[in-house]
Amino acid sequence: MNTLHDLNGATIAFDLDGTLVDTAPDLVGALNTILAQESLPPLPFDDVRLMVGRGARALLERGFAAAGAPLDTEHAPALVQRFIDVYLGRIADESAPFPGVIEVLTDLKAAGAKLVVCTNKLTHLSVSLLDAVALSPFFDAVIGADLAPAAKPDGRHVAAAIAAVSGDMARAVMIGDSVNDALGARNAGVPGVLVSFGYTEEPVETLGADLVIHSFLDVPKACITLLTSCPAPNTGL
Repeated sequence: MNTLHDLNGATIAFDLDGTLVDTAPDLVGALNTILAQESLPPLPFDDVRLMVGRGARALLERGFAAAGAPLDTEHAPALVQRFIDVYLGRIADESAPFPGVIEVLTDLKAAGAKLVVCTNKLTHLSVSLLDAVALSPFFDAVIGADLAPAAKPDGRHVAAAIAAVSGDMARAVMIGDSVNDALGARNAGVPGVLVSFGYTEEPVETLGADLVIHSFLDVPKACITLLTSCPAPNTGL
C-alpha cells in the first residue's frame, strides 16, 4: 500500500498564483489602480482573474488591451515598476492559501519531501507573498522567473527549481494550474499535475497534464501515483 513515506526524498515543485495561493483579488486591485491612474476604466474581476499567472508585464499588457489602450512599449518598464510597487503595498490584503494547502504542505514536509516554488512571478514578490501568508517555512527554495534561465513553459525553469533543492529529476513532480505549468513539466521531463481551481482560460483537462485534481488535498495521492507508477522521468504524453 502506498503511503506518504513513498514521498521521502521526492521533490515537489509548486506554481504559486492559482495553485498555492488565491492571489487574484490583490492582482486585480493593483491592475485597476494602475488603469485608474492612466484614466482608463476598471476591469471586471472575473475577466482579469483569467489573465493572472504569466508575470507582471503580461498582466499589464493584457489588462491595457482589454481596457482599450494597448500598452505603449516605451512606457511599459515604468508602468511595470509602478504596478509592482502598488502590488507590494497590498500583496496579501485579500490573498490567501487555497483550502487544504497548509495541511498538505505540513504532511509533505513531515514525510521528507523537498518542496520548492517554481513561479513566473518575480522572486522577491513571491517571497514577500509567501511570508505574508505564512507559507515560507514550508519551502526549501523559491525560484521566480528572474532566477531561471527562462520562464515556464521552458523546462529549464522547472529543472532549475528542482536543482535548487538538490532534487532528483527522476523523483520530481510539478504542481500547477495552467498550460505553462503543464508544458514546463513536460519540457523538463517530469510528470505534471494541474489543479482545476486555478487561473486558466482553457479547460484544465485539455492542457496536457498527467493528472488533474479538484482539491489541494489530493496532491499527495497524485504525487504518489505518478512517482510509483512512472519512476523514470516523463518524456511526453
